[in-house]
Amino acid sequence: MIDVFWNGGVSVQNILVVDDDPKIVKIIEHCLLREGYQVTTALGGKQAIEEFLRQEPDLIVLDLMMPLVDGFQVCRTVRETSSTPIIILSVRNDELDKILGFNLGIDDYLSKPFSPVELCLRVKAILRRTRQEKASVTPDIPNFCYNGVSVNPSTREVFVDDSPIELTAKEFDVLWFLAKHPNIVFTRKQLLYQLYQGEYLGNDESVTVLVSRLRDKIERDKGNPALIHTVRGVGYKFIVD
Repeated sequence: MIDVFWNGGVSVQNILVVDDDPKIVKIIEHCLLREGYQVTTALGGKQAIEEFLRQEPDLIVLDLMMPLVDGFQVCRTVRETSSTPIIILSVRNDELDKILGFNLGIDDYLSKPFSPVELCLRVKAILRRTRQEKASVTPDIPNFCYNGVSVNPSTREVFVDDSPIELTAKEFDVLWFLAKHPNIVFTRKQLLYQLYQGEYLGNDESVTVLVSRLRDKIERDKGNPALIHTVRGVGYKFIVD
């Protein structure tokens, strides 16, 4: 990351706040500044992409319904190069919007009107998980290689038939957790807990979406997956013969 500031030896994390309503931006900015974060703001999707490219933030709080360049397009642009966590804000509490958002790789979804305190708690929880995930990865953990898929937990890199595959943070977490426990069936609720440590308030659908995206990226035959199997009525398992 660039634009890292130091306060007593502790790096201050930068949050990019995006909304076309200046009042909402100010409310969120005030809340995050009070929690000790550095805040960059953008009044629209075009400006958000420019700010993201200028200084990749540690997390993005992103309004969904904006003119010209909406939140979905911003998500697509970010996910082309980065797994930066994204929290979506939207006046539409629509299940289809949530599914599309998770398909694009968002980390959380909050409906408007929202509580600034709850938003700050979700930001804090996601950033804490991100720090823990980075700290828990050590060079001593062996790589996983099977059936053309190679997973390096130290660098969080994935290769399929020697070609690099770009995964979001949560896609990698699902793959690594299942690969570490081959041939064991996990329910969606179990996977949800492993991914979010009980801090995510959503439903099991986010796991279904993550697994579907993961299959699209690592399976040779997406219609007949050979690695991640669905155990109907139960959950998923990673098959190793």
